[in-house]
Amino acid sequence: MTPDEHLERLRELTTGFAQVARTGDHAAPVPCCGDWLLRDLVVHLGNVHRWATEIARTGEPAPQDFAVEPGADLAAWYAECADGLVETMRAASPEDGAWNFTAAPKTKAFWFRRQVHETAVHLLDAHRAAGTGYTLDPFVAADGADEVLIGMLPKVKRWHTPPVVTVPLLLKTSDTGHAWLITPPGENGVPGSRQADPAEAAGAVVEGPAEGLDLLLWQRVGLDESGLKITGDVAAAETFLAGPFTP
Repeated sequence: MTPDEHLERLRELTTGFAQVARTGDHAAPVPCCGDWLLRDLVVHLGNVHRWATEIARTGEPAPQDFAVEPGADLAAWYAECADGLVETMRAASPEDGAWNFTAAPKTKAFWFRRQVHETAVHLLDAHRAAGTGYTLDPFVAADGADEVLIGMLPKVKRWHTPPVVTVPLLLKTSDTGHAWLITPPGENGVPGSRQADPAEAAGAVVEGPAEGLDLLLWQRVGLDESGLKITGDVAAAETFLAGPFTP
């Protein structure tokens, strides 16, 4: 996806999230997020948007001030945070330099993409809290999986012990035609990862819908719920997919 496509998707996703913030029960628990309520999720995402807005504006690291509390109108506060993010990105040049915390190129384009996937996953969380259905667009989900596997996995030691890889693993999306090859770690102790041809050989192949892969990487679904199927060395693939992968 291009930065313009990311920006278009971001506007759609933030609008959807604002709608759930307006209509959902703010005291409803968020299934995936510990003891968070829907209100906590809205406050979190609004503050993430504020943090990303500052980085997209300056290109420099910004402090994570996630304790900012909204006023009485939670949904209006969130919409203001989202509007500020979108307008800042609309005025930014994606190719300009900017700090980020992954192996992705250090440009502002990273933040266009990161905020799409931050919002997409949390929109799913919000719908689950509200008891309403939501399905990720397959190409958004495939782009999200790519962000994790190519951008975050190489830096995973910043947050977690790296996932275990004992044989080459091919991860494939059956609905979008994307694939990634994951290889056993080298001297840095981190698994290798690259985009791949879906026909490449590997010790195990994991294939299924892009949404299932993306949500599994973000620990929103388990392997049984993901729709992913494994052929070859099932144990090796299951060990890797247990993660963790993300901050």
